[in-house]
Amino acid sequence: MKPADVCIAVLVAVIWGLAFVASRIALDEFSPELMTTLRFAIAALPCLLVPRPKVSWTVLVSISFTLFLGQFLAQAFAIAHGVPVGLSSVIVQSQALFTIGLAALLFRERPSSGQTVGIGVAVAGLAMIGGTVGYDFSVGAFAILMISPLSFAVGNLLLRRANDVPMFDLFAWLCLVSAVPLFLLTLVSNGPQPTWQALTGMSLTGLWCMIGLGGISTSIAYWLWGRLLRDYPAAQVVPFALLVPFVGSAASSVVFGETFGPLRLAGMITVVGGIAIMLLSRRPQVPEQPVLPKIA
Repeated sequence: MKPADVCIAVLVAVIWGLAFVASRIALDEFSPELMTTLRFAIAALPCLLVPRPKVSWTVLVSISFTLFLGQFLAQAFAIAHGVPVGLSSVIVQSQALFTIGLAALLFRERPSSGQTVGIGVAVAGLAMIGGTVGYDFSVGAFAILMISPLSFAVGNLLLRRANDVPMFDLFAWLCLVSAVPLFLLTLVSNGPQPTWQALTGMSLTGLWCMIGLGGISTSIAYWLWGRLLRDYPAAQVVPFALLVPFVGSAASSVVFGETFGPLRLAGMITVVGGIAIMLLSRRPQVPEQPVLPKIA
């Protein structure tokens, strides 16, 4: 990779890591439903300028509801209900494990021996983290968080059905498709009056968080990542996603004073190690498909 593109890949990983912190701050003002709605509404603004990509509405909706709506709404609910930001950034990255597993189950894409080892290591790490559940957040919150990487993995596989379309246009429309039902969900669950009060009473901090989440983390960062995946093999680009949980955890430690007990820290490191083995292992000789990393 060119040095400039290496810098872009690192920048995107840093943006996505910091986005976990921005999400936690925004949740002090907004409900999970409203925060996720605002995120996608801002990211969908380019739809005013770009045409709908040439994919069916069925494909567009199925990708949007898994890759975006399901992933980020579950993540927002989990963080709002006490799951630490740093831990969330690690758990969501386990989408690589589920993507490979689902591809093997549904499409008979047999993982390589290295990927199989990586899956085993990551599962062991998740089990270690599971042993710490119940101390500072509930089992229910952890279960909700696990929906995020599962939904992300399904979205990764569905994304294969949207070949040969401009990535920027596609992601803008995916955000729009998610924003509409999320807004309706917000009105039903929160009520019109509280929703209006949250919007009109938005602080400057909340506004900047939402601009960062919608405009930078979702719209610009995804576009940059898509460009890298277009110009380079996925095997060269995707490993940079391993920086995301480290950035998220470090930023959470600085901003929120998040600490990790020995078992949880060991589990987090083990999960990231397993993901690294999966991403860096030599894959079977099949057409390479881009697997998107977690953003927050």
